[in-house]
Amino acid sequence: MVKNSDNGRGLSEAELQELVASSDAGSRSPEGAVGLFLAVVALVWSVFQVALASPLSNYILPSDLINNSRQLHLAFALFLAFMAYPALKSSPRHKIPVQDWILGILGAFIALYGFFFYDKIVAAGGLADDTDKWVALVGVLILFEGTRRALGPAMAIIATIFMLYVFFGSSDWVPEVMRWKGASLKKAMSHMWITSEGVFGIALGVSTKFVFLFVLFGALLDKAGAGNYFIKMAFGALGHLKGGPAKAAVVGSAATGLISGSSIANVVTTGTFTIPLMKRVGFTSEQAGSVEVASSVNGQIMPPVMGAAAFLMVEYVGISYVEVITHAFLPATISYIALVYIVHLEAVKRNMPTLGNKVVSVGRTIGGMAAFFAGFAALCYGIQYPVRWVTALVPENAGWVLALMLFMAYVGLVWLASKTDDLVPDDPNSEDVELPEIAEIYKAGLYYLLPIVVLVYFLMIEQKSPGLSAFWATSLLFVILLTQRPLKAIFRNAGDYGEKVKLGIMDLIAGLIEGARNMIGIGLATATAGIIVGTVTLTGIGQVMADLVELISGGNLILMLIFVGMLSLILGMGLPTTANYIVVSSLMAGVVVELGAQSGLIVPLIAVHLFVFYFGIMADVTPPVGLASFAAAAVSGGDAIRTGFIAFFYSLRTVALPFFFIFNTDLLLIDVTWWQGIIVFVVATIAILVFTAGTMGWFLTKSRIWESVALVLIAFALFRPDFFMDQVQPPYRDVASAAFTETVGSVDADKEMRIVVSGPDFDTGEPKERTLVLNFNEGTTADERLDALGLAFMAEGDQLLMEEPFPGTPYFDKMSDFDFYGDQPVTLQEAKVRVQQLPQELMFIPTFILLGFVAFLQSRRAKTLREVSA
Repeated sequence: MVKNSDNGRGLSEAELQELVASSDAGSRSPEGAVGLFLAVVALVWSVFQVALASPLSNYILPSDLINNSRQLHLAFALFLAFMAYPALKSSPRHKIPVQDWILGILGAFIALYGFFFYDKIVAAGGLADDTDKWVALVGVLILFEGTRRALGPAMAIIATIFMLYVFFGSSDWVPEVMRWKGASLKKAMSHMWITSEGVFGIALGVSTKFVFLFVLFGALLDKAGAGNYFIKMAFGALGHLKGGPAKAAVVGSAATGLISGSSIANVVTTGTFTIPLMKRVGFTSEQAGSVEVASSVNGQIMPPVMGAAAFLMVEYVGISYVEVITHAFLPATISYIALVYIVHLEAVKRNMPTLGNKVVSVGRTIGGMAAFFAGFAALCYGIQYPVRWVTALVPENAGWVLALMLFMAYVGLVWLASKTDDLVPDDPNSEDVELPEIAEIYKAGLYYLLPIVVLVYFLMIEQKSPGLSAFWATSLLFVILLTQRPLKAIFRNAGDYGEKVKLGIMDLIAGLIEGARNMIGIGLATATAGIIVGTVTLTGIGQVMADLVELISGGNLILMLIFVGMLSLILGMGLPTTANYIVVSSLMAGVVVELGAQSGLIVPLIAVHLFVFYFGIMADVTPPVGLASFAAAAVSGGDAIRTGFIAFFYSLRTVALPFFFIFNTDLLLIDVTWWQGIIVFVVATIAILVFTAGTMGWFLTKSRIWESVALVLIAFALFRPDFFMDQVQPPYRDVASAAFTETVGSVDADKEMRIVVSGPDFDTGEPKERTLVLNFNEGTTADERLDALGLAFMAEGDQLLMEEPFPGTPYFDKMSDFDFYGDQPVTLQEAKVRVQQLPQELMFIPTFILLGFVAFLQSRRAKTLREVSA
């Protein structure tokens, strides 16, 4: 993959495009009638998915197709997988062997088995008969082979191991703690293929309903020319600064992340231009590749269009997509700010030159970019007011009027774009690189922002479903692709309008085909991950894993999180981000929440899922199998493994942030007001910049070791002021057992109480402890409050014995694994009540004083060094 790295030269443009194709869309491209047929199949898939997402789907599609959309989705993905992905490296690239035709057609038929034989399956109560089980088994094997081709062997191997566990889980060679009774072939295949618990489960449903439309949206936006526009705008804004190409790479990749859900495609799209320019100003091949990898991979966590796993969170966590992107916004934003700072520090350390002779103000540049993003956000938010006015004026025809107004705005922006030359990609290897002037090029692509405004408006303001929001944004892209060339030709009096219309139609068709091919891997990943999720639900291995991990971590939440992060990184060496997220979240998310509750820490489920997601995206970075790092090395001509390690170092903030937002959920904007949110954003930004300076060993000048340590501690204090406030003023006071009942009756309703109970395990009889959080929302006396919670205690000597909680109460389920009727009673070991603490923000005062002290020392040292060098 990086065969040219020895001489320091990257791959050619054709080789890079082949690299992206082989990874994302399949490296086989047959020509002639076969190629046309496959293009038509991909086109039909895209058209079907657009129709399915349409508000008119119930009128234009038969109900049978809508009800079996997951089966159709997988059928298209399986068929195209065997057409587009060769079996072996030695397999032909320009023709399709007979066996691949057989596998593709058979796989599509078996995927549609539930559609063709729906009445038979319903009559059997959803249970498989002998024919069903053999058909399903063949389907699973074909699915595994398609997954191996599209995603590599790791995903197929892991799914196979889970399937073997389903069949042979009762064998003696399975560790006793993991042993289960096993399942027959009929039961397993019924669960995995006939029901919606396995292959056709939630993951494939999300891929069908949401993910396809967003991937198609990105493909069409890129085909319209938005990718090149975003890159040129980033270079026009930042290219003149010290380390400018690297800073532009970060911002350009963030914008391109809207378009490409693939880290590899993002690396190649932006990297072919940014990496050579980064090398020109002094970055090594590996550093240039690493900057591109770190920024491209983080595109998956940047709202409003996040990676496919974000849509799975909607189903798994049970919240809206708006809430997902709201919680993800702050960590993603400060992560990108930190990456810009990383490349700035690299440029300062090496005293890198700037590109061009233009003198720019850093303050004005930052202010201009902040104003642009603030203006864009204000536009997305403010557009609701004219929409309301139009709706109030013409309620019956508001949709048509608004569509006409949007089209007029689009035509006006295209007219503006026609007044300047079309943007063409520059050659970064030319002797003289002229960076674009923002004032000259911004007009050329303002209309590319309209689909994004439409998407954000429907998602955030109207709060429509992700699928419907993407449908309306994609519909506008249809209009843009079909009309932008003819309209520009009309405004420029260029003539040849028929040819422009034809080119627009070809652009649209090419975008639809590309979107479908980009979905092959995601469709197969979600289907195969369904096997793993199905195994968890069928065998109960999830609870076994919970007990095992709890045993390994010793009940320590931080050790548990480290274990989950390492599991994600290890699986990430072979699994794509989406599959990695499904596997780890299915096994571990509930465990972390439960262990946190046992420790008395309320961990929101969305925080755990984002934790897993963040470590999952590192899959494309971590050596030895980080595909994005290999792609970047192919562009830069550097060493792929070294590129991966440097990219991992640059991504340390992506590793650290999840630990912070697990313990400080303010970072996820959970239950914070507007003013609190602004304060959290400012402080978190400072914290991540200080953390970056500490890990990079450079703040105002080269840091001494103790200064780097101090900077990291300062960042920790800014992220977790509560930790230090708890050391100064404990948040709870102890309550003696004798005073427990009195305290329950007298404590304020808004003050929570925490108790630690100890007793024998229901299965093993071994003693264990559990922390319970009590909130007294009902009742005024102790008896009334405890009855409302379903709890009862009985005094026996100096001890308080806990009786079994009342059935139907939350604590009945939480304490179901305790034996309340054994020889050893369940007793109250500890009780604490929350006290009024000083504001945790007071910890910022000594923290900023220490930061100022470090800055003072470094500024004096930097001044001395400048005087010596002068």
